[in-house]
Amino acid sequence: MNDMRFVPSRRLFLGSAGATALSLFTVPGAFAEALTRTPKQTEGPFYPDKLPLDTDNDLLIINDSITPGVGEITHLTGKVLDLDGKPLGNSVVEIWQCDNGGAYRHSKTDNANTKDKNFQGFGRFTTNKDGEYYFRTIKPVAYPGRSPHIHFKIKRGGKEALTTQLYIKGEQRNEKDFIYMGVKDEKGRAALCADFAPIKESKTGELAANFNIVLGITPESR
Repeated sequence: MNDMRFVPSRRLFLGSAGATALSLFTVPGAFAEALTRTPKQTEGPFYPDKLPLDTDNDLLIINDSITPGVGEITHLTGKVLDLDGKPLGNSVVEIWQCDNGGAYRHSKTDNANTKDKNFQGFGRFTTNKDGEYYFRTIKPVAYPGRSPHIHFKIKRGGKEALTTQLYIKGEQRNEKDFIYMGVKDEKGRAALCADFAPIKESKTGELAANFNIVLGITPESR
């Protein structure tokens, strides 16, 4: 298979149409175990206080720039589900994270003087009928006091349904992160983690991560 599998056209990433790429990164056996409700996590102080002009699901390229953001390219996929594992289509998934140097897209971020101006730092995607979402971003990095993580906010019907964070599975710094360890249930902590695994066919060292989000919604309450 050629490299288009991993570097699709710009158009492929935009809006829900990007869902056509999701099947390329499906993780087998993702639902082998009983679903665990995704724990709530703090929003933190760095949700963008001024959204970028570009808020699509490709965080590596801002508008029509030809210079990408710096970092390990990651194809981040997953599904938004109810407690019975039924897909929740038309859910808005927002993510935000610091750049490769630890700076957020926020006026009070640390390292503002070295901020990566080519990294979007924030993105949105509306899930398709199968509850799937897709982002192209970078592998999260640590900064003082925090283990590497990506922030998530899920909205349904214009209302916030969940705010949480994604961590790297097996990352040693997780055990010293007070927000991650604030989830006392071991299964709950495991539900906040994903592998960031190399894509074998990629010639540029790209990664794939799959993070399924289970909301506290039953079929009766939908």
